[in-house]
Amino acid sequence: MSSTKRPPRPQFPAERFDVIATPLQRFLHTEAAGGVVLLIAAISALIIANSAFGPAFEAFWETPVGINFGPIQWENSLRHWINDGLVTLFFFVVGLEIKREMVTGELSKKGALALPLAAALGGMLVPAAIYLAIASEAPSGWGVVMATDIAFVVGCMALLGKRIPDSLRVFLLALAIIDDIGAILVIGIGYSQGFHLIPFLLALAGLGLTAFIQWLGVRPVAAYWVLGFFTWAALHESGIHPTIAGVALGLLTPVRPWVDQTRLDHFLAWAHETMVPAQGHPPEEVRRAVARAAKESISPQRRLENSVHPWSAFFVLPLFAFANAGVAITAVDLFDVITMGVIAGLAVGKPVGIFLFTWAAVQFGIARKPKEFAWLQVLGAGLLAGIGFTMALFIANLAFTGPALESAKFGILLASLIAGVVGMIVLMLVTVPKPRMA
Repeated sequence: MSSTKRPPRPQFPAERFDVIATPLQRFLHTEAAGGVVLLIAAISALIIANSAFGPAFEAFWETPVGINFGPIQWENSLRHWINDGLVTLFFFVVGLEIKREMVTGELSKKGALALPLAAALGGMLVPAAIYLAIASEAPSGWGVVMATDIAFVVGCMALLGKRIPDSLRVFLLALAIIDDIGAILVIGIGYSQGFHLIPFLLALAGLGLTAFIQWLGVRPVAAYWVLGFFTWAALHESGIHPTIAGVALGLLTPVRPWVDQTRLDHFLAWAHETMVPAQGHPPEEVRRAVARAAKESISPQRRLENSVHPWSAFFVLPLFAFANAGVAITAVDLFDVITMGVIAGLAVGKPVGIFLFTWAAVQFGIARKPKEFAWLQVLGAGLLAGIGFTMALFIANLAFTGPALESAKFGILLASLIAGVVGMIVLMLVTVPKPRMA
C-alpha cells in the first residue's frame, strides 16, 4: 500500500527583523496576551493616578480635541474620542465574533444556546437587582454590573490550562458572548441621550447602503470603512451611543468566503498548468489571479477579525484602560453605596445569578448540563464572569460623572480583582488537570 507523503511547507525569505518579530508574534498569539497587556495598562494608570502626577494625568485626558471650522464645532475631550471613537473598533470585533458564533460557532448548534443563555440572564438580572437594592440612590449604575470582560476571562482560562474541561470553556465563552450582546442592548437602550431623528435615519441609511453594496458584490474594503465612518458619525450625532455602529457593521460582515474551496482548487490547478511558458499565459497574470483567489477564499469576517483584532486587543483596549482605570484611591470611600453596590453586584451577584439560573434551567428541563463539568465548576466560572473591567468601566463612564464615577471605577477594579482571584482558586481546587499522554 503506497502513501503520498505531504511535501514540507515552503518558508518565506528570512529577514533580520525576524529575530525580534518571531518571539513577539508567539506572545501576541497566546490567549492570555491581551489580558496581560490590559492588566499592565490598568495598573500603570492606577500608579500614576495615585502619584504626584495624578492631577496632570487626569487633566491630559480632558484635553479638548476636535474640529472648529466656521459653523462646524466638533470638539470633545481626548478621553471622549477614545471611549466613543477608538473603542468602536473593539465593538466591531465583538460584532464579528457574535456573527461567527451565531452562523458557524457554538451558538449555531441546536440546543447549545439554552444553558449559556440561562446563565447569562441570571448573570445580568441578579447583579442589577443587588446593585439597585444597595445603591437605590444612584440607580443609573444598574448596567455597570451586568457585563463580563472576555479578555480577562480568556486569560484566566489560559492560565488554568488543561484543568478546564473543554465543555466548561465553551460554556463560559458562550456566556461571555451573550453577556456582550446584553451589554450592547443595555448601552443602546439605557444609556442613549438626546435622541435626534435625522442623524439616526442617516445612520440607518449608512447601514442599508453597506448591505446594498455588499449585495452588489463590491469588494474593496475601503468603501466599507468610509461607510462605517459615516454611520459612526451619524450615530454620534443622533444621541445613540456611536459604538453601536461597530456592532452593527460587524453583524453585517459575511461569514462565508466569496471563493469556496472547490473554486480555489480550480485556480490552483489552472495556475499549475499555465505556468508552462508554452501555454502563453503571462506569469504575472497567473500570480495575481491566484493571489486574489487565495485571499477571497478566507471569509471577510475572518480576514477583518484577523486584521482588526490585534489592534483592538493590544492598542485600543489598553489605551482605554490607561485613560479610564486611573482612580485616586485616597479620595474614594470604600463604604460609598455605589462602590458597595458595584462590588456586591459583580463579585456576588454574578456567580449567584449564573449558578441559580443554570441550576433552574437544568432542573426544569430547559437546558442540559454536560457531564464533563460539575456544579462547583459552574460556580467558579460564574466568579470569573464577575470580572467586569472593560465593559463595566465603559458603562460607568456613561452612567456617572465626577465623584460618583470614581466610586464606580474603584468598585469595578476591586470587584474584578476579587472575582478573578477567588474564581481561579475555586476552579483550581475543584478541577484536576488532565494527565499527559505517554
